[in-house]
Amino acid sequence: MSTADAERDRRDLPEWRRWGPYLSERAWGTVREDYSADGDAWSSFPHDHARSRAYRWSEDGLGGICDDRQLLCLAFAFWNGRDPILKERIFGLTGHEGNHGEDAKEYWWYLDSTPTHSWMRWRYVYPQGAFPYDELLTENARRDRRAPEYELLDTGAFDEDRYWDVTVEYAKAAPDDLCIRVSVRNAGPDAATLHVLPTLWFRNRWSWDPEAARPEIRETDGALVAQDAVLGTMVLTGDGAPEPLLCDNETNTRRLWSQPGPAYPKDAINDHVVDGQATVNPERVGTKAALWYRLEVEPGQSAEIRLRLSTKPRELGRSWQAALADRAREADAFYSSLAPRATADEALVMRQAFAGMLWGKQFYNYDVERWLRGDPGQPPPPASRWKGRNAGWRHLYNQDIVSMPDKWEYPWYAAWDLAFHCVTLAHVDPELAKEQLRLITREWYMHPNGQLPAYEWNFGDVNPPVHALAALAVYERDGARDREWLERVFHKLLLGFTWWANVKDPEGDHLFGGGFLGMDNVGPFDRSASLPDGLVLEQADGTGWMALYCLSMLEIALVLARDNRAYEDVAVKFFEHFALIAEAINDRGLWDEADGFYYDRVRRASDGTAWPVRVRSMTGLIPLCAVAIGDPEATAGLTEFNARVAEFLDARPEYAAAVQLARDGAPAMLALVGEDRLPRVLERLADETEFLSPHGIRSLSAVYRDHPFEFWLAGQVASTVDYEPAESTTALFGGNSNWRGPIWFPVNHLVLGALGRFARRLGDDFTVEFPRGSGQHLTLRGITDELSQRLVAIFLEGADGRRPVFGGLEIFDRGSAWHDALLFHEYFDGDDGAGLGASHQTGWTGLVADLIVRLSQAREAA
Repeated sequence: MSTADAERDRRDLPEWRRWGPYLSERAWGTVREDYSADGDAWSSFPHDHARSRAYRWSEDGLGGICDDRQLLCLAFAFWNGRDPILKERIFGLTGHEGNHGEDAKEYWWYLDSTPTHSWMRWRYVYPQGAFPYDELLTENARRDRRAPEYELLDTGAFDEDRYWDVTVEYAKAAPDDLCIRVSVRNAGPDAATLHVLPTLWFRNRWSWDPEAARPEIRETDGALVAQDAVLGTMVLTGDGAPEPLLCDNETNTRRLWSQPGPAYPKDAINDHVVDGQATVNPERVGTKAALWYRLEVEPGQSAEIRLRLSTKPRELGRSWQAALADRAREADAFYSSLAPRATADEALVMRQAFAGMLWGKQFYNYDVERWLRGDPGQPPPPASRWKGRNAGWRHLYNQDIVSMPDKWEYPWYAAWDLAFHCVTLAHVDPELAKEQLRLITREWYMHPNGQLPAYEWNFGDVNPPVHALAALAVYERDGARDREWLERVFHKLLLGFTWWANVKDPEGDHLFGGGFLGMDNVGPFDRSASLPDGLVLEQADGTGWMALYCLSMLEIALVLARDNRAYEDVAVKFFEHFALIAEAINDRGLWDEADGFYYDRVRRASDGTAWPVRVRSMTGLIPLCAVAIGDPEATAGLTEFNARVAEFLDARPEYAAAVQLARDGAPAMLALVGEDRLPRVLERLADETEFLSPHGIRSLSAVYRDHPFEFWLAGQVASTVDYEPAESTTALFGGNSNWRGPIWFPVNHLVLGALGRFARRLGDDFTVEFPRGSGQHLTLRGITDELSQRLVAIFLEGADGRRPVFGGLEIFDRGSAWHDALLFHEYFDGDDGAGLGASHQTGWTGLVADLIVRLSQAREAA
């Protein structure tokens, strides 16, 4: 067996997935942990409480792992001898404290991971001087939205390279045998001491569940022996002679509320190490424990700690070394086989993008009914909760490993993010991708009415319905062989489609107003709120999303009809529904013939008066994505489907504009944007003064940079829209969202997919001037490749040796140890490509890995 095949074979063995990076990086400030009367999650459980207060639903830590039920957790704490607290978790500002919303204020990276987590690498940089907690809070509070965020680098914390560079590597010798290496480098000019505390603890279940037996961790012969009735026994062994410290994962009620509490609470190890207090259990028993290492390291030198977490004490010599070497070699072989024609720099980007996505898996635990009612023996939640957040989702019971957008800024799943995650994850772990798409549609997630849960802050919000498209992509990447899985998902997506049709098209006119739909800040309205004066917003993107949903369901139905002709009926239904939507969006006011673009439309319900909202944004490009190309093999033999299509078009010729037929009468292309209108939409896309950026497609036309759009209502300007390439300088819609024009990978990816489908049908005879005004004409395939390269180039070294993603930060670009450690942000500056928003949202920005794999495949085929 080759080393690349070794990891692929493990993917089919559930036991190899039992331990992984399923530990969140922020459990404080989440909805689940909020038991306040006002529903202010940030304030009810702040960072200052996190070290002292036992969590109810989750746990968090640095570079940590846990089992797939999060019974036992392992993570790392550090102390530089100067901080007021141990560094046990990433520090950041809450949504109230950041001048651009919530914001992590540290630097850490996911460098590597295999799909089964048989090999993982994590890296963190920690200042040697006192961590500037107060300075970060005070300065960001002083700044408003017009100022940039004040970051840890701005404080001078890393001046003269006075920091610790910590790398943690995990290698599984067996499913329940983890070999761990902690490498600590003193990057500074002077000798220094770092305290390292590998910490083992049980998630507190016993305080909330009367039936949960209390587990125990006990020091035995220098090792930490953890015993649990469900998990069994796990032993943490460390080399050298660290000092064992033990306490209980229980809330320090004395510190927080001046109430009696446990003798050795959750923060006892912190108080002992930092302040020298006699707070740890002298009997060396508890439910939380650490091995206390004190490392004295010369400037520029490194120290190493060897650890092993296993079912029994194991040696830290030859077998430990072999596990690390073997798993690293297997990971190298596995990733080199994915994109053999990628450049070395592209391969580095791809591997770290996949690593971030795989590290982004989290044990997600939330029982809404119990959260609403409260736990036995605990104070009941306030009565206001029954009419507040998520009260309509009492069926939702989550206790699963789920792919997260970002384990600090968004440590909960988001439905449409998850769909994009699966598209990329299918390259490395198709079984995981299939499992995730099926999970989000299961009955304990999906609402009984068919709606998918959006995200923890509001499960009832509306996310774009991209799951059918993702299911089709995952099915194909898995070799187009698992029809049973596709059929199971298809039936659940039918329920979701029905919900959309019934709820988001209230007038029955096939023009949809979805609400939020992920694009809350590119128009003049808060689309999650009702408009004034009885106005209704008909959305170009909402209608486009629904058309895309139709086409994806149609394509899946045709796949399933090969084995079961009953699905021909369903395929016909989606064909006809798509035709109705196409006619509505193109002939009833959302297409603007003068501008050659799609716009939202405002309609007065009382008299039907309507007028367009002429803002050129990504909402008007989404209809471009609703295109499907006929596959002769898919429709061959489906006589009823082909006959019904012909009959429908004969009877309803007004719907034929969105359909191109092949010679045999089968649909050859279905598209909202027909061949006649496609060049006009692409003119806007290819215009560098509008959507086209050196780094992809902007979410808002740059024409509004100097000429803001004004929306007039009742004779006055009701709202304006201006282009800003990065964070917005004004408070906008959608909570902490603060962008107005940058580049998003998910919608760019959708546009690229659409252009690729158009290219298959229209061929190389169809060309577009690209960029507009350049005199250069490219095929649609050429445009797809060019846009892909622009997106990938955000992360690549340019001719000047700099990576655009870093936004010109000198420490990242001067050839230091930071240069090849990448951050995958939520979105990117529409002008210079600098990373913005959540700094570890590898979730959907991980799509860059998909683009690199595709570029490699294109080079092989050329």
